[in-house]
Amino acid sequence: MGVDHIGFIAGRYGLVHGELTFEEARRMVDALHGQARRVALTMATEVDEILRMAQAVGPDIIHISTDALTVGFAEMGELKKHLPSTMKIMKAVPVEDNNSLDLAISFAPVSDYLLLDTKIPGLPGVGATGRTHDWKVSRQIIEAVDIPVILAGGLTPENVSEAIRIVTPAGVDSNTATNLPGNPVEKDMERVRQFVEAVRLECKDNASSQDQNGIR
Repeated sequence: MGVDHIGFIAGRYGLVHGELTFEEARRMVDALHGQARRVALTMATEVDEILRMAQAVGPDIIHISTDALTVGFAEMGELKKHLPSTMKIMKAVPVEDNNSLDLAISFAPVSDYLLLDTKIPGLPGVGATGRTHDWKVSRQIIEAVDIPVILAGGLTPENVSEAIRIVTPAGVDSNTATNLPGNPVEKDMERVRQFVEAVRLECKDNASSQDQNGIR
């Protein structure tokens, strides 16, 4: 379907649906080689455990889903220091209020990507809520940092075009809204197709509009 990044949860810690063993995640990494960038989402909070996962699974990108209190600036710096330069780090940032802007700015120097998602109190990690957040705050974050920013949080085939127009992210992420109803881990492939088509159409329209205005 032309998806650029494909994510999966690497490590069984009993925290969220869809957790894979390192061996299962490695099989996905191997199967996707040359087809898409492989993104391993980790719920681990210790640097050594995240490094162990990175070595065992071998993803292109490590998605740090835990909040700023458990994997903070210092831990992100340690990861950057010990990971191979070809393996990138994506830090999830909860978009709740204007404080999120300061949080994103603080993490940008130790991250290769930021992922802006919705945080719901009582749920582990950042994201997988199926709810949107204030896209105007997300736009402010994108304008304030100089690394690629991916927008997540309640994105659907129906609202992703509007989200792209308002936020102008480097990429968009869909989880809950493209799963089968009542199943938190199995994808609805028709919804995925609709989502990808909506994204591609919006990006094509944006490119056409920029060309007409002499903007590249």
